[in-house]
Parts: sequence; C-alpha cells; structure tokens
Amino acid sequence: MALRLISKYVSLPKQLHRNYSSQVHKATLIPGDGIGPEISAAVQQIFESAKVPIEWEVVDVTPVKGPDGKFGIPQSAIDSVNRNKVGLKGPLMTPVGKGHRSLNLALRKEFNLYANVRPCRSLEGYPTLYENVDVITIRENTEGEYSGIEHEIVDGVVQSIKLITEEASTRVAEFAFKYAQENKRHKVTAVHKANIMRMSDGLFLRCCRDAASKFPDIKFEEKYLDTVCLTMVQDPSMYDVLVMPNLYGDILSDMCAGLVGGLGLTASGNIGLNGALFESVHGTAPDIAGKDLANPTALLLSAVMMLQYMNLNSYADAIQKACFDTIKDSKFRTGDLGGSAKCSEFTKEICRKLQ
Repeated sequence: MALRLISKYVSLPKQLHRNYSSQVHKATLIPGDGIGPEISAAVQQIFESAKVPIEWEVVDVTPVKGPDGKFGIPQSAIDSVNRNKVGLKGPLMTPVGKGHRSLNLALRKEFNLYANVRPCRSLEGYPTLYENVDVITIRENTEGEYSGIEHEIVDGVVQSIKLITEEASTRVAEFAFKYAQENKRHKVTAVHKANIMRMSDGLFLRCCRDAASKFPDIKFEEKYLDTVCLTMVQDPSMYDVLVMPNLYGDILSDMCAGLVGGLGLTASGNIGLNGALFESVHGTAPDIAGKDLANPTALLLSAVMMLQYMNLNSYADAIQKACFDTIKDSKFRTGDLGGSAKCSEFTKEICRKLQ
C-alpha cells in the first residue's frame, strides 16, 4: 500500500488553516504525565533535527485551587494556548473518583475545541488483521454525555445529562463535509442512536442532514452506532468519513485505531474556532515511565498534524516519511510494535533519516 503524504493524510478544511510564514513561531507544549515527558522530548528532538521553525513554550497543566476553592487549569497554561493558538499535548492522568474532573475535557471546553479528527490508516510494512484501512473519525468534542452535567438525586441514584445543541451539531457536521470535500473523500456517515434517543440524537441527525444538503457531491448515509461497530470489524472499507456525537466518537475512534495497530500509532487533532490542540490519545503508561521504553509515534504524528494545520507542509512530509520508514524497516520498533528498541533509539533513527 502506497503511503500518502501529509497533505492527504490529515488535511483540514482550508478556512481552519493558520497562515504562518517561514519565521519561527511559538507553540504550546504540554508534556503530560507518565511517559508524556519522554515522548514530548522525543518530538522536540525530531523537530530540531528537521529544523522545524517552532519554538516550544512548555507549560504545566497540573490543577491549581482558585479563589472559589475549585481546582482548575493554571492561568499561565490558558494564557499560553490563547497566545499561541496552537499546541501539542502529551497524555494526562485523571484520577478515578468523585471530585476529579478530566483535564482533557477541561481543555476542550476551555478553548472550545469542537471537532476531534482522528485518521486511522494502515501503515506499510506493519501488518495487522486488516489491510488498507482508511477511515477518518470526526467527533463532536464539547457536549453530549461528556458535558460534565451530573448530580446525585438521592443516595445511590446519580443523574447524568446528555446535552445536544443545534449549534454544536451543525458546526461539527459542516466541518465533516468540508473535510470530506477538500480531501477528496466520497462519503460521510452520521453515526447515531436516534431510534432510542429520538430528541437528542434526532437533533444531531437533523443537523447532519441539513449539512449534507449543502454538499451534494458527497454521498451521505445514516447508520446506528451498534451497526457501525459490527460492520466496521467485518469490513472497514465500507466507511470513509464518520461524524458522530461525543461519546460515540470516543468509543468508535479507539476501535478504529485498533484496526491499524492501536493508539500508539494514532494521531489526533482537536480543532477550535480560534486555534487547535493536537495530542496523543493513549494513556500515561506509568508502568514504563522513565524506562526509555515508550513509543513516541502517536504524539509525533499528532505533531505532524499540527505542522499541516500551520501550513508547514514540507517539514510535516519529511517527518512523517522518516517515521513511517523507521517503522517499516522494523529494526528500531519499540516493544508495543513487536520490537525491542528503546524510545531513544527509535527517535535517533528518525533523526538520522531526516539528515
């Protein structure tokens, strides 16, 4: 299977591109927890080898207590992302239990990052159970079951609110069709459960239908979530671009990642009205943190998406090719890819290919 260049791999709708000159530009870097600092350092090293005109502004998003007694993202981190308009984020840990809010969710809400884009494509030279997978998942990123609206009615009874709005649904639906059109994709599938949640998912589906009417050159279909999950693992070629509410997108995008080798190979971009935050979507892997065993591919490919968003395509193309060639060669694969190389060795080989 021939590899696509970055312009075809993660191209975003043109009106969302940022116009950057060849001068050095700042980007916020959130290293994250666990293996986050290691893979962030690997990306920085690779960017330096590729002579990418990026100056990293490293920030910490460890929650701090505000005047109201509530914990939130440090103001310095918020200011950095607002100032730079583009950022890269490693994995963040959220403790399980009452009172701990997801930092990932908080970041998406803080910066109104309304669309999550996850390309899942087979990599040449890295065989999986599925061949020639080429699916894009586009997930509404700000509401749904992840609105964070929940409370305990009485002891032992918790109510969680699923929030769906016309504004957010229309925005992400139109984004999906623009993405499909500009990337020469042929079909958009709206994933829903409007047969059960007739009002909420029904509203989302109506917005998708309205968006489809504006793009007659793109085929549109509607599928139930459970049907998509079933048929996706039978024949991924049935799907092209998928657009869906928040929770469905969280589940389905991870499932699609499993078809091509897992979250360690999956790039992710969160696109907002005034900027974007790109991230690795795997966990913090505390069991291997600090042991030089982590795979930086997911964060690196997310950084490649960031470069494409900034229209720094020549750097993006070079880094992506070096990364894919290193995986294809198989000599420097990390443990999760079936190899025995260390993170530093994998990184060094990519840098060598960039020379």
